Amino acid sequence: MNIKKHIRATVIVCSLVVVLRPFPGLAQHNSDGSTTSAQPAPAQRDGQHDFDFEFGTWKIHLKRLLHPLTDSTTWVEFEGTSVTRKVWGGRADLEEFETDSPVGGHIEGLTLRLYNPQTHQWSLYWGTSKSGTLGAPTIGEFKDGHGEFYDTEPSGPNGRSILVRYIWSKTDTDSPHFEQSFSGDGGKTWEVNWITDQTRTNDEADPAAVPQSSEAMKSQSQQAARDGQHDFDFLFGTWNVHLKKLLAPLTGSYTWVEFEGTSVARKVWSGRANLNELEADRPTGHIEGLTLRLYAPQSHQWSLYWATSKGGGADVPTVGEFKNGRGEFFDTEAVGPNHRAVLVRYVWSDVTPNSVHFEQAFSDDGGKTWEANWISDQTRGKDESDKAH
Repeated sequence: MNIKKHIRATVIVCSLVVVLRPFPGLAQHNSDGSTTSAQPAPAQRDGQHDFDFEFGTWKIHLKRLLHPLTDSTTWVEFEGTSVTRKVWGGRADLEEFETDSPVGGHIEGLTLRLYNPQTHQWSLYWGTSKSGTLGAPTIGEFKDGHGEFYDTEPSGPNGRSILVRYIWSKTDTDSPHFEQSFSGDGGKTWEVNWITDQTRTNDEADPAAVPQSSEAMKSQSQQAARDGQHDFDFLFGTWNVHLKKLLAPLTGSYTWVEFEGTSVARKVWSGRANLNELEADRPTGHIEGLTLRLYAPQSHQWSLYWATSKGGGADVPTVGEFKNGRGEFFDTEAVGPNHRAVLVRYVWSDVTPNSVHFEQAFSDDGGKTWEANWISDQTRGKDESDKAH
């Protein structure tokens, strides 16, 4: 067949297929002559307020299996307190909790929960005051009041990688139930190893509900060598922010845009961690972000986790420390042209009681040269650090 005739025939057939296919929402003809209205696709559920039930102050009863996936039946029990506060009006939240057991010892932890508006899923990041870092996110969603979240972690015997599952239930009551389970066989079977039952004590997030632990006070009173766990104390409170952002870093661009906004930073774990919320605007843009900073007592370094309300997940941590009043923090990210891996540096400098300077810079030559692409100057405003931003 002539190639032009073949192409023309193919176009005609495709056109007939398009014409004969019923359009969404129009009646479809059945073989018996009846008609059926096509049903529109259901709208995808928006779960950005799924964790609203958690806001407030709680008493916690915790059971923990000591040796998961080893046929162990030894459990220890803890009593404690939990406080969950809104971030971004509930599209994220931060839970702080502290528990004690005569046998199991002391646990001081937090969970940062971020909602992704594109996938309609939550990313849950867990960290403790001993580690000073966040684990990999456990990701999932709620259906009919039942939340399931999954990830893979090296938490099995001998550090083997296993599946991890979180389940939230009874979320429509004042006593929600949480379980963590491990699976060493690819999800065929699950072993529960962490059970938490909460009892509400207050609808509000009481700042004093999670007291400073005796371990933290003891650590502060025994600082022989320099301990940087209070390096970010200068930041607590409310700030007015003037922000400059380079539109196309590492491309030779000199086009900057400027924003005006507000930043609120508040203590977590009595200052050994902190949460910083930023909101800034310009006529054609809006930024809504947060930084969770965790201090590692072993390395004496900070891990800084940045996230935005649009992204729904935390970036890799930028890690470093302060020396002589200047803080430098580094990581590697795929942020350059064509998503090439580059070095990233944060610098905090010029710290005074009422002002501070911050810069983010990229380097694509191994740190020989740095190009600043995010500059903010902050001046202290009215202190509302304990109020919802």
